[in-house]
Amino acid sequence: MSTTGPAVTEAGVARVERGPGPVRVTLSINGTEHALDIEPRVSLLDALRERLDLTGAKKGCDQGTCGACTVWVDGRRVLACLTLAMTCEGHEITTVEGLAAHGEPHPMQQAFIEQDAFQCGYCTPGQIMSAVALIAEGHAGDDAEIKEWMSGNICRCAAYPHIRAAIRSARDQT
Repeated sequence: MSTTGPAVTEAGVARVERGPGPVRVTLSINGTEHALDIEPRVSLLDALRERLDLTGAKKGCDQGTCGACTVWVDGRRVLACLTLAMTCEGHEITTVEGLAAHGEPHPMQQAFIEQDAFQCGYCTPGQIMSAVALIAEGHAGDDAEIKEWMSGNICRCAAYPHIRAAIRSARDQT
């Protein structure tokens, strides 16, 4: 673990520069604290998948265009491939593994199963994370709105009608 450089004042707040070698980062993921020694450039996606074995979020494009890596940070949708893990310290990260409660699938997960809203399943975790968030955000009024607010999540199998049906189903249950 390395910490380099003097304390730097930014907007009146002292901070210590860290890096360029591995640094200790503590991440709160699905309600559990995880301490990792990672390089500052490690993405949240790589920290989740390669360091913590949380493989729900998928590495699709690794450029922020497909949405397969969607997770929540403090309840907001983020693309884990474009988010540096160390910027998530002090924030709550939720992955698709954290949606199920008491061994029961989340209503959106159940709706995806019931509506056959996946084919290959690769994009499904990111789709589900975005779908739950868009209902919470109030953007699931009709199919056009759902389509617009889910546009950051690509399904190469084109299961979009079934994905929208699952979202409507979960929306109507709440």
